Amino acid sequence: MRSGILVILLAIAAVAAYACMFIVNPTQQALVLTFGRIDKVVQEPGLNFKLPSPFQNVVYLDKRILDLNMPPLEAIAADKKRLVVDAFARYKISNPVLFYQRVQNIRVANQRLSTFLQSSLRSELGRTSFSAVVRDNRSGVMENIRRDVSASASELGIEVVDVKIRRADLPEANSQAIFGRMQTERQREATELRAQGEEQARRIRSRADRDATVLVAEAKRDAEIVRGEGDAQRNKIFAEAFNQDPDFFAFYRSMQAYESGLKQGDTNLVLSPDSSFFRYFKDPMGASENTEGNSGRRLQAPDPAAPAQ
Repeated sequence: MRSGILVILLAIAAVAAYACMFIVNPTQQALVLTFGRIDKVVQEPGLNFKLPSPFQNVVYLDKRILDLNMPPLEAIAADKKRLVVDAFARYKISNPVLFYQRVQNIRVANQRLSTFLQSSLRSELGRTSFSAVVRDNRSGVMENIRRDVSASASELGIEVVDVKIRRADLPEANSQAIFGRMQTERQREATELRAQGEEQARRIRSRADRDATVLVAEAKRDAEIVRGEGDAQRNKIFAEAFNQDPDFFAFYRSMQAYESGLKQGDTNLVLSPDSSFFRYFKDPMGASENTEGNSGRRLQAPDPAAPAQ
């Protein structure tokens, strides 16, 4: 009987001891509440003791750095350009007592911090140009936002460690409009360049045509000069040959005329047998009786410059 009572007492003592103990992990910090009032703050990991419920309760808070992801925000920069900003923040609970008194849990804390971050983003972007946010002073803008949000969050027992802007882009409609303007500008520049190139091409073609005309004219002039000199030289040679032996020259030209005129072909010649054309057929010396009654008269030799008949 005594042993049974002893076992029961030991069990009750074990349950009571278990109810009085709580463990704080390295990633946690704890608040010991006595009837809802904060009685003790435990920030070091390990085994701790408290009064059993309902006298005292333990509230655990995260000790790690927490993330706050904010939905994309549309704001207007100082140069009146609309921006779609995607930002996030990292924070930690620096004062667990104040944190519990003001927001009590992480969900409410995220809602309050998101409000602070949106307000700070709009305010800071309203004082900053688009180029500064996107390129020139992005780190400075994020540091200003972090300080502003941290000052507001300190009233909640929160320390803002970092604020980052993932992306800062123009709205889709603005991007399309800017792309359209850029495309129009490039097309205008391309048209201008093509016009300039066409103008230069026409100028080059005109110069080439003029040079070609001049060259052809000069070539024709030189050719006519050479041809004239050649004709003069030929006439001189014919004249010298004619003066040396007019009879032979007349005979030679008549032979050329026979060769050209008596070729086989479609051309028909109707000549009188008494024609002077056949004078060398009757007399090797070319003598021919004149149709008007003059006989024994030698025919005049043809012009040496004249073409063969």
